[in-house]
Amino acid sequence: MDTTAVDLPPFYCPIEPAVHPRVDEVERRAVEWIDRFGFCGTGAERARVLGSNSAEFYARFAPEADLERLWITACWVYWGFAIDDARCDEGALSADPAAFSAMAGRVQRALELPGPRDFDDPYAAAVHDLGERFRACATPVQVRRFQQAHRAWLAGVQWQVGNRARGHMPTLDDYLTMRLHSAGGEPTYAMLEIANDAEVPAREMDSPAVCALTEMAILVAALDNDRHSFAREVGRRQAEQNVFAVLMRQDGSPLAQAMEDAVALRDRVLCRFLDLRDRVLPRASRELHRYLTDLGHGIRGNIDWGSRAPRYLGPQSAGAEPGGKASPGRAAWSDRPLNPGEATAPPSIAWWWEDLTF
Repeated sequence: MDTTAVDLPPFYCPIEPAVHPRVDEVERRAVEWIDRFGFCGTGAERARVLGSNSAEFYARFAPEADLERLWITACWVYWGFAIDDARCDEGALSADPAAFSAMAGRVQRALELPGPRDFDDPYAAAVHDLGERFRACATPVQVRRFQQAHRAWLAGVQWQVGNRARGHMPTLDDYLTMRLHSAGGEPTYAMLEIANDAEVPAREMDSPAVCALTEMAILVAALDNDRHSFAREVGRRQAEQNVFAVLMRQDGSPLAQAMEDAVALRDRVLCRFLDLRDRVLPRASRELHRYLTDLGHGIRGNIDWGSRAPRYLGPQSAGAEPGGKASPGRAAWSDRPLNPGEATAPPSIAWWWEDLTF
């Protein structure tokens, strides 16, 4: 697939950027943790994981978080990118649903098991340590929400692995349903309560409006990541489950049209997110206000991070600096959404535009 003649559409995001002021310390402590658990088998794997800039990533999601909690949540992001590269997108398990399912079940159980444990799998050992750290600093409700979100993520990846194994290209509706889970947005956003030490009351968190806002934030970030990673995935021949490829197959569209259609849908979702959030915020508790604000920080932070992370640029990419650090400010911006009213919502997400109670 030739991507050289197509420019990625600019990002519409009227949310101001923010980042935690102690992001460098978060990174230092997280890297020490990575080296202690040794789940990066080679120097190249370590460089690739550190190239995710996960400390910056989560420092943008939770810019006012408690430092002692923030560095732990950043560790999970590093771990998530590492296992995604090693076992979800690449490697022997990435096209073997049965083997992936067994591995995912063991990893999930390692997260959930309390107390000292020994594991042969370094990924299981590392996520168990994070589970212990979460149990030590978070409430039982926060831990349970994260565990459930983590399980949903692994289930979404299993769906993706199954598609890859049988050479199946999903429809747009199936793709969006799968991507809501497989992108890892659920555990990433579930950690906001832990990082901020702010448990959202169940009557608010489980309301239709807040559930929709969470899903919208996840999908906007996921589709933005499709935009960030498209060229990289094409180069690695992994773009068979990217929103642009899905639309090209489903509608018979050329790449430029598929990009326009995908971005128009993404922009419509973001506009709905901003409108609904503005309706909910005046009646939100302090904890929910923090959570909804950081959903927005996550959307914007994901764009800023993705436009400069070596994970997407690569040390040889234009804009990268010596040592693997990417230069900032590569995202192109738009001051208006792309035809938001003309993007039809697929059935699986159409309920976001209903009259949602809070």
